[in-house]
Amino acid sequence: MMVSQTRRLAFIISFVALGLAACSSNQTADTTVSFPEAVTQAKEASSSANLSGSIKIDGSSTVFPISKVMTEAFRKSNPGVQFTLGVSGTGGGFKKFCANETDITGASRPINAQEMQLCQQNKVEYIELPIAFDGLAVVVNSQNNFVNCLKISELKKMWEPAAQSKVTSWNQVRSGFPNQPLSLYGPDTDSGTYDYFTLAVVGEEGKSRSDYTPSKTDTALVQRIAANPNGLGYFGYTYYLANRDKLKLVAVDSGYGCVQPSPQTIADSRYQPLSRPVFIYVKKSATERPEVKAFTNFYLSPENANLVLQVGDVPLPSIVLRAASDRLDRGETGTKFAGRGAVIAVGQEALK
Repeated sequence: MMVSQTRRLAFIISFVALGLAACSSNQTADTTVSFPEAVTQAKEASSSANLSGSIKIDGSSTVFPISKVMTEAFRKSNPGVQFTLGVSGTGGGFKKFCANETDITGASRPINAQEMQLCQQNKVEYIELPIAFDGLAVVVNSQNNFVNCLKISELKKMWEPAAQSKVTSWNQVRSGFPNQPLSLYGPDTDSGTYDYFTLAVVGEEGKSRSDYTPSKTDTALVQRIAANPNGLGYFGYTYYLANRDKLKLVAVDSGYGCVQPSPQTIADSRYQPLSRPVFIYVKKSATERPEVKAFTNFYLSPENANLVLQVGDVPLPSIVLRAASDRLDRGETGTKFAGRGAVIAVGQEALK
């Protein structure tokens, strides 16, 4: 029996908030996102310590835009701190992180069991920190005049392994669609977005037809879909916002009508099942360096919520960010998701 999508996201929010830390009795239970009240100026990081040094960040292409605006804002008050920003995908980022090559890695899903083992082998202790909510955008070429909304069952028909070499034209997806080639584009298998999409749409993480065109970067996906009138693909909503003049956004119907992703529909749980929390993982030993600790605290500050909004993602409730900051201050290592990978799996299991 399918769990309602709204209940699923509500559980994810509760799981992240309650799993990180219990709120102290004198904290206000601020569990909602209020966009009109979001601050309009980023909180400046303190420069009194005259911070210097360098910080290496890699990982998810979905998290990259948030990290980019965070590093730019942080350096305004701390010009002596240098950043190296890379994009290797969630899986590729964890490989580097667990090999002691980076200080922070972005992830569009929690760490999985294999990655946990690699970190353990290399004695890399990590602190898991949720940072925002993101939606996955389903997009088609801007010339497409027949696709406005797709049901989850239709997306599954396109992407499930059984579709390989069989579902190759649009009219096979829906009888009213034209008999035109269906060209699919998506993240490669190192991507946390790939993991999440396959679980949410196909029903099993990592299970997908392989005869699609994969890309390591969302920018490449944008370019390929924009060049193919028959193209369809998916990636983080922030990349659609940056390229809305080149692509057409498709609404998703999970059984409650057609809904397009937006900061509001992601925040209020209407855009399902393609909404999820995203994370950064910080190497515990790196937090002993003042510049890493200061930057991570800056990243988690509720006063910098506008930076998250700026790239099109949704800030986490202040209560969750405060709990994450407490976890950082305590140096609490490990994952709250038991190595399960995509967050949605936790919700499904708990609500059966």
